[in-house]
Amino acid sequence: MKVQKIIYSIAIVCFVLIGCKENKEPKKEVKKESVALAISGMTCEIGCAKTIQSKLSKKEGVIDAKVVFTDSIANIEFDANTTSKKDLIAFVDGIAGGDLYKASESTSTNTSKEHNCSDACKEKCEHKMGDKTACKEDCKMACCADKKS
Repeated sequence: MKVQKIIYSIAIVCFVLIGCKENKEPKKEVKKESVALAISGMTCEIGCAKTIQSKLSKKEGVIDAKVVFTDSIANIEFDANTTSKKDLIAFVDGIAGGDLYKASESTSTNTSKEHNCSDACKEKCEHKMGDKTACKEDCKMACCADKKS
């Protein structure tokens, strides 16, 4: 009876060791790409822009997403191995049932940390400091908020 228990114990240990063996598949390298999408149909910053940004951030393959309501632009950094520009455009078009927003690839790829503000924002929020442009302290527009951070 003791021999039988020992054999069962050894068999269980073998199954546990084999079952717990770590899968050592090589991870695919992330292929980072960026895209700027022009989004029409946004009517407010909280309900539209923040919702789109939140949903994009949760999409598989999206590394970072920033939606600027004042410019109607979404700057997206993504893994090209997982998703594509075409998928991202279709994803934004499908938010809210597909009736509210329309996305297209923007010609101005505004994905750098230095944000180019729209003309309206420049007039209201920016001032020159020597050879540099700075945001006015009391500006609440998104483009200046991006520059302050």
